[in-house]
Amino acid sequence: MLVIDRNILADGFALSHDIEDYPEGLVISLDKPWRWTSADVIRKVKFAAARHFGRKKLKVGHAGTLDPLATGVLLICIGNATKQAQALQDHDKEYVAGISFGATTPSYDLEKDIDRMFPYDGVTEESVRAALPVFIGEQEQIAPLFSAKSVDGVRAYEMARRMYRASSGEGDFDRTAAEMLHRSVITIYDAELLSFSAHGRPAERKGEDMDVKGRINYSDTSALGLPHADIRIACSKGTYIRAFARDLGEALGTGAHLDGLRRSATGRFRAEDSVTLPQALSLFGV
Repeated sequence: MLVIDRNILADGFALSHDIEDYPEGLVISLDKPWRWTSADVIRKVKFAAARHFGRKKLKVGHAGTLDPLATGVLLICIGNATKQAQALQDHDKEYVAGISFGATTPSYDLEKDIDRMFPYDGVTEESVRAALPVFIGEQEQIAPLFSAKSVDGVRAYEMARRMYRASSGEGDFDRTAAEMLHRSVITIYDAELLSFSAHGRPAERKGEDMDVKGRINYSDTSALGLPHADIRIACSKGTYIRAFARDLGEALGTGAHLDGLRRSATGRFRAEDSVTLPQALSLFGV
């Protein structure tokens, strides 16, 4: 199985036009751009790869989805490498999460607008650091209602979006509906506070929007000046970092939501070694 990352590009690698030259398939370690869905990325790469290899029915998939407002490692499997997608998805993960305290959103990130504000006087660098060890180890976690998790064959996000539309996105949105989701057993191996600001995060957001800019809603809450922490989290597969943000806020006696997320590693694949989407497409002559 050929792995395409920054290291192989640095060696001046050129991709063959015959997929049979890669009998075990290809895996692209890609740094997913901000405001792209994982499906958007797959469609873009699949179109370019199918044209490059001259195969209309070329198999292309990914090993573990990323939220639209997240960046970082997205493993794209091409050809016979799709047979290894589940094994790759089962690897442990590492994230850097930006968390704002004092407010919640229905999606636990910035895809939805703030629905509730909370006092946050007790949120300090010391209190955040002291709360993190409680989350280390095996535990049950309720997935965010706006997630890809299935409940009786229905995607949770489909159920949640119907409920959200029915409530017009107002305060009557039933947040307790998350209890309908089955709890999953996950493990958090480490949670490290990287930085803390009592006066909010920078307003500027950087990301490669390209031609899907504006498709994914982004609610900029930086002007509120909410306490903000950057936390590195090493965890097992299936861990929802949005749910971690929710639970951390509750542990601190306030509300919380993700204001940024980066998957820094999946198994041995790291974000700093991953290629950008334009670099990946250039391999296929795009």
